[in-house]
Amino acid sequence: MSAVISSLAIIVFYALFLLWYGGRTRPLSTAEVDEFLQLLVRNGLDHDDPELFASVKKLLEKDDGRSFLMLNLIRYRDKAAYPPGTPYGDNAMEADRRYARAFFPYLLRYGNIPVLISRRTGSFIEPSNATPWQVVAMIRYRSRRDFIRSVRAVVGKNVMIHKWAAIDTTHVFPVRPLFDLIPIRLLVALTLACLAFVLR
Repeated sequence: MSAVISSLAIIVFYALFLLWYGGRTRPLSTAEVDEFLQLLVRNGLDHDDPELFASVKKLLEKDDGRSFLMLNLIRYRDKAAYPPGTPYGDNAMEADRRYARAFFPYLLRYGNIPVLISRRTGSFIEPSNATPWQVVAMIRYRSRRDFIRSVRAVVGKNVMIHKWAAIDTTHVFPVRPLFDLIPIRLLVALTLACLAFVLR
C-alpha cells in the first residue's frame, strides 16, 4: 500500500510540475497588452524611456503563446548610479544582487527560471568596436503572459531601480532553441521514476 501511495504522490507531483512549468498557452489578447502598457504609462515608462516602452510593446504584440528564452548581455557601471538620497552604496554588482533577490522569487512564482548566468572570462572573436559585455544571462519564460506577470509584480516596488543603477549597457532579446540537449520535462520524469523505483 505504501508503494502505491508513494507512486501516486510522485504522479501528482509531476502533474503539478507540468502545470507550473507550462510552455504553451493562448497568445496575449489586445486587451491584455493594452492593460499592461497602460500600467507602464501610469508609472512613467513611456516618458522616462520611450525606446524601452516601444520594445516592450513590440515584444508583447508578437506573442505566440509559447515559452521562450530571454538573452541578456550586460555591462555594469563602474559605480552604481542610484538617484541622490537613496540609502545604497555605489557598488554596481551589489546593486544587481539586490535586483536579483527582489525579482527572482516572482520569476519562479510564474514558472520562469534562470537557465544560465555566466561571467566573461576572456576574448576571442569580436569587432574592435564591440561592447565589452561582462555577463551573459538567459531566463526561460513560460510565456509572454508570465513575463508580464513577473514584471507587474514588481512595478512600483523600487525593484527596477537596482537594475538600472547597476547596468551601464545591455542588449536583451528573446530566442527559441533550435536544439535543446536538456529536455527538462523528460529529465524531471526520469528523476521521479528513479525515485519511485527506490521507494518500492
